[in-house]
Amino acid sequence: MDVSEPASISAAIAGRYATAIFDLAKDAGGLDALSADVDALRAAVNGSPELRELIGSPIYSRADQEAAIAALATKMGLSAPLANGLKLMASKRRLFALPQLLKGLAEAIAEAKGEMTADVTSATALSDAQTEKLAAALAKKTGKTVKLNVAVDESLIGGMIVKLGSRMIDSTVKAKLASLQNAMKEVG
Repeated sequence: MDVSEPASISAAIAGRYATAIFDLAKDAGGLDALSADVDALRAAVNGSPELRELIGSPIYSRADQEAAIAALATKMGLSAPLANGLKLMASKRRLFALPQLLKGLAEAIAEAKGEMTADVTSATALSDAQTEKLAAALAKKTGKTVKLNVAVDESLIGGMIVKLGSRMIDSTVKAKLASLQNAMKEVG
């Protein structure tokens, strides 16, 4: 059994929904609203264990998921294309693909706006000045506007990991120590 199969199925399902929702929002001139909705919904999913359970658990009935998603969409004031897409996903029992949907929508919106998204993991929280300087340096390198998704992982000891597209730059103390340890093993 290929363990990557469920992830690829989720990504394929999410990709189809993301394309449809993106196209509807673009045709209606609502990309800015969709972008704000995607950010808000991503924050809601990341901040709510109950919402993650609702979208990922087969225990909830189709009707329960539909009602919960409809209420969430109304409460959050989500744009029509996204709200309707979520309701359709709930009716088809496809809410498990919501994280991949949000990722796909964010990528499509960024591409349409000439932006790129970089995932930054640092050992300590970055100041606003550091964030701006990093975004400017990445923008200069890529020629596009770069939006940062910043996370903190104290186990890195110091430094940061930057993932931009298919490139990854690891300047963490943890990685340098691991490299030094490997070099010492080769010597002795």
